[in-house]
Amino acid sequence: MAVPNILDVPTQADHVRFAPGFGQRFIVTVDTEEEFDWTQPFDRTTHGLSHVPRLAKFQQFCEGLGIAPIYLIDYPIATDPAVVEALGEAVAAGRAEVGVQLHPWVSPPHDEEVNVHNSYAGNLPPQLEATKFRKLRDTIEAAFGAPPLIYRAGRYGVGPASAQMLAENALAIDTSVRARFDYSSNGGPNFRDHPVVPWWVGSRGTLMELPLTTVFWGMLRKQGPWLYPLLWRVPQLRGLLARAALLERIPLTPEGVSIEEAIKGIDIAIDDGLPILVFSFHSPSLRPGLTPYVRDADGLDQLYDWWRAVFAYLKQRQIRPASVREIMDATEI
Repeated sequence: MAVPNILDVPTQADHVRFAPGFGQRFIVTVDTEEEFDWTQPFDRTTHGLSHVPRLAKFQQFCEGLGIAPIYLIDYPIATDPAVVEALGEAVAAGRAEVGVQLHPWVSPPHDEEVNVHNSYAGNLPPQLEATKFRKLRDTIEAAFGAPPLIYRAGRYGVGPASAQMLAENALAIDTSVRARFDYSSNGGPNFRDHPVVPWWVGSRGTLMELPLTTVFWGMLRKQGPWLYPLLWRVPQLRGLLARAALLERIPLTPEGVSIEEAIKGIDIAIDDGLPILVFSFHSPSLRPGLTPYVRDADGLDQLYDWWRAVFAYLKQRQIRPASVREIMDATEI
């Protein structure tokens, strides 16, 4: 049976319903990927893996607070023995989970031209997208001893054939949709009109879309979905509206979002009744100098302080963590 397109905006009837006792939960997703210069063109070979051992410290930090992160792993990471050394024991014990993250330009087979358009996996011919995905999924399963159940396309680049691919390969959840963001200017998907609540892609129980959480905050937040996109040509006006407490877009990530902004975003997400808050960040931020967000040791300390404050606030608001299996088991079909 054909599965609809993830890029189709769902109706309210498609929204996932959870068992009453599930409550509001959160997950921490880590885009666990190779290091590369974000300012340079994509290529297959110019990347590093020096931060991979630092995953162990982040895992230990999360375990100390009762959090089980979800590491969405791409091919260079999956083939590095250091990742199993850092995370293997935690994954086996259920203190962490692994999923799939497809960066097509570094994932075999290398049959496509490397360019911006093809950096979105969903833009590839469906057979090539699926072949790259299966190779990566099988590599992750071989490394960790269990099949991954959750997927995120690198650069959020799902396409018209992605849902069918995931359903055919027994993936339970896709978390590629970055609601309220638009990447269409360089050939990527447009998620401006997608909801921030989970929905079923196709028949209930087949494939859940669990979008990354982004909220609008401020006096004009109800107008945010149509007003904010109109301001893309005038970023100074966006900044002015945020400073005036009129309108601000807040994704739940430590990368470019302050603790104060994150707390505001959490409050809005809770007040809006979001069943699952989805946090994310890029694993190279765990070593200074590898991303624009963590440039030095002080920046790394601030990253950990951000998570410490956010986890404490979630506990204060009685928002508990969830695993992929808990999410799926709590759905009402």
